[in-house]
Amino acid sequence: MKLYYSPGACSLSPHIVAREAGIALELEKVDLKAKKTASGEDYLQVNPKGYVPAIRLDDGSVLTEGPAIVQYLVDQKPDSAVAPKAGSKERYKLVEWLAFLNSEVHKTWSGLWKPDADRAPIEEKLGQRLGWLDGELKKRPFLMGERFSAADAYLFTLLNWAQWTKVDLSRWPSLAQYVERVKARPAVHAALKAEGLA
Repeated sequence: MKLYYSPGACSLSPHIVAREAGIALELEKVDLKAKKTASGEDYLQVNPKGYVPAIRLDDGSVLTEGPAIVQYLVDQKPDSAVAPKAGSKERYKLVEWLAFLNSEVHKTWSGLWKPDADRAPIEEKLGQRLGWLDGELKKRPFLMGERFSAADAYLFTLLNWAQWTKVDLSRWPSLAQYVERVKARPAVHAALKAEGLA
């Protein structure tokens, strides 16, 4: 399988999940402005949506959207600890987390990447979401409880954006501690290093 990624973008989430689950991926870096891959491929031919992540499966088909990709990956290694068993109540809780992170945190945070953005309303909404997450992570070390999951790979990826979008995570001590806890995981460190971020 080949993961199309851009360093630090939301494609970091499936990259981390694959490493946590012990799944070997070929990595193909994408220049999102030029819509070209490192090997010269027209990225719009891979993913006409024009953004990452995308994953080319072994049968040649392409899957896009981070929450779908991470679930595909964990289902390739159902005994890995990165996700509860498919069909279980706990798995639907994971889906709930992925949906929340995708629609409420990722979508909101994306607005801060625009240089001409009116930051105040974006930061207000994002602050509400991060405040709620901070409260949740006061109760447990990871989103699903005691064990790291695919949802944590996604939240870590989003929180990692703070350094580039000038969001001060010190306002939310549990989130700041969480980032350090997740960053210390060997698979996370390996993914960051592979993308030139460590």
